[in-house]
Amino acid sequence: MKLLLTSLFLLIPLTVHAEDLGNLSDNEFDPNSIANPFGAGSPFLSNSITNEFGIYGSPCSNQSATNPYATDFPRLYDQGGHYRGELSTNQYDPDSVSNPYGRYGNPYFPDSLNNQFGAGNPYRSDSPTNPNEQGWRIEGR
Repeated sequence: MKLLLTSLFLLIPLTVHAEDLGNLSDNEFDPNSIANPFGAGSPFLSNSITNEFGIYGSPCSNQSATNPYATDFPRLYDQGGHYRGELSTNQYDPDSVSNPYGRYGNPYFPDSLNNQFGAGNPYRSDSPTNPNEQGWRIEGR
């Protein structure tokens, strides 16, 4: 009996799947870009960060990118799967892209979205500020 229960337990996936919220990108023609108002950036999609009444766009939601007091922000990952910080307006969160002193928000740090010569360079193929590329993946928790 224990062997049967153990084998059933091993078949259950132990990972939690994050919700795909689109891509942080300036590409207006990519359907996964939040810059596309008819794609992932539609204010009518329930899981869009541009929907002010949705979980990820509401200024009152704890999972919102626009609530500066939230604690469960959407995360950013580049196309290689590397963590790139949290998409939030919280200027005090160390991982926020809005924190001017943090790793992901400081305009002088190479990993920062706000560094025009680093990760935020519009001529880099993996940059979210490049209007012709995919940008970074946004994941809700």
